Amino acid sequence: MSDTRIAFIGAGNMAASLIGGLRAQGVPATAIRASEPNADQRARIAAEHGIELFADNAAAVAGADVVVLAVKPQVMKAVCQDLAAHLSPGQLIVSIAAGIPCASLERWLGQRPLVRCMPNTPALLRQGVSGLFANAQVSAAQRQQAEQLLGAVGLALWLDEERLIDAVTAVSGSGPAYFFLFMEAMTAAGEKLGLPRETASRLTLQTALGAARMACESDVDAAELRRRVTSPNGTTEAAIKTFQAGGFEALVQQALDAAASRSAELAEQLGQ
Repeated sequence: MSDTRIAFIGAGNMAASLIGGLRAQGVPATAIRASEPNADQRARIAAEHGIELFADNAAAVAGADVVVLAVKPQVMKAVCQDLAAHLSPGQLIVSIAAGIPCASLERWLGQRPLVRCMPNTPALLRQGVSGLFANAQVSAAQRQQAEQLLGAVGLALWLDEERLIDAVTAVSGSGPAYFFLFMEAMTAAGEKLGLPRETASRLTLQTALGAARMACESDVDAAELRRRVTSPNGTTEAAIKTFQAGGFEALVQQALDAAASRSAELAEQLGQ
């Protein structure tokens, strides 16, 4: 990526995370530029990362190999329509805006190489995961550029069908909130069992971190790890049976179905 010129349209939190990840990987500041309407944010990003910032989107994309659309979904249509005349035919467009389908981006920008991404908020810590879908105009080299771009803040996984973006949204895009909810519930339950709230919270968070690391670094899947720590007639089994008796797996499926359906609804609304 050190020879790739990258322009960000919008310099909010996710864009700033990507910029920071690229810089940490050795991409020079001279290869990155961004546009941002907020003057204070422009000054902050320029000071933090040493890149050139613009108030004007057209100025930012001039000469770029990759243009990253990092604006809010609600303003994407207007931004794209204003930007279309200033883009070069070979530029790769990478959209990290939730809920905007490729068909809409192509309608607003014209037919051009386009990668649609669904990152998640742990990207702010460079521990994210993103689902990526490329349209037919994207070359093998451009797929590699997009993968390296999103890989700067975590894991990047390619999807064969765009419709699977809704499933990615349900699993990983919204996923951090599910774990936060479970942490809230575990902390509250520990407190009701008599633990001081701070102790219950620290026990919960460190357990979540340790379990996640075990799952990521193990050579077996989560189901096997669960079985290994669930002794017959023990305390863990008592808890697991209670979860399952309450329909835990079915409830998780219903929750993700609801998230995926809402993702599809938003794409329909925002892509008009």
